[in-house]
Amino acid sequence: MNAPNENLALTHDDPLVIAGRAYRSRLLVGTGKYKDFAQTRAAIDASGAQIVTVAIRRTNIGQNPSEPSLLDHLPPSQFTLLPNTAGCYTVEDAVRTLQLARELLDGHTLVKLEVLGDPHTLFPNVRETIRAAEILVKDGFEVMVYTSDDPIAARELEAIGCVAIMPLASLIGSGMGILNPWNLKLIIDEAKVPVFVDAGVGTASDCALCMELGVSGLLVNTAISGAQDPVTMARAMKLATEAGRLAFLAGRIPRKLYGNASSPLAGVIGGK
Repeated sequence: MNAPNENLALTHDDPLVIAGRAYRSRLLVGTGKYKDFAQTRAAIDASGAQIVTVAIRRTNIGQNPSEPSLLDHLPPSQFTLLPNTAGCYTVEDAVRTLQLARELLDGHTLVKLEVLGDPHTLFPNVRETIRAAEILVKDGFEVMVYTSDDPIAARELEAIGCVAIMPLASLIGSGMGILNPWNLKLIIDEAKVPVFVDAGVGTASDCALCMELGVSGLLVNTAISGAQDPVTMARAMKLATEAGRLAFLAGRIPRKLYGNASSPLAGVIGGK
């Protein structure tokens, strides 16, 4: 017989809700850097992800009719596509890219905004990100936004109307994991919209640690596509995300310099 709380994080009792829509999986997966679309699909199936990001400037979703389309392998009828502005360094480029995505995807409005400030680190240009977010929200987009781990910037982006805040844990593609958990916790504790760790995950244990902090979910690309076995890593990320969420819901014991015995000695033969 199953325990009452078994698989709580894996059921509809604990859905991820973004812009009014519910999802079972809290792991969002990117579609870039795989060897081909077939491997992309296999890894995403292994991850259990329902939302997949698409770099419009780098991936064909119909803008090049003569080339293979990602949509043939990841149809919108099976996945929620999340067009993103990867590679955009200006407000104008980011806004134009997402307007194109909306046209290509028949009016789709849920998008991921990122405006980069530096080609070496891929760190966000927060000032330009805020400007772009204001334009896109006014234009009817539901904006999930990549940003720094600055709690004040996160507060401002939420106030603009972004539907999710996506701070980095460390630099995109670095695999360094969480470098500043305290800032992430400040953002999580204040936000009224979902908070996702958007960059820096390197392996499954990073997923678990992020989820244990209380983030709503994770966006992972390079750590899966760059692994020696992307499909197996995708499965590992899925399980770690679920385990971390369950641990967060369960509530960990407090950290103490000295602990107590797991089994009390009172009443035990030889005990006091």
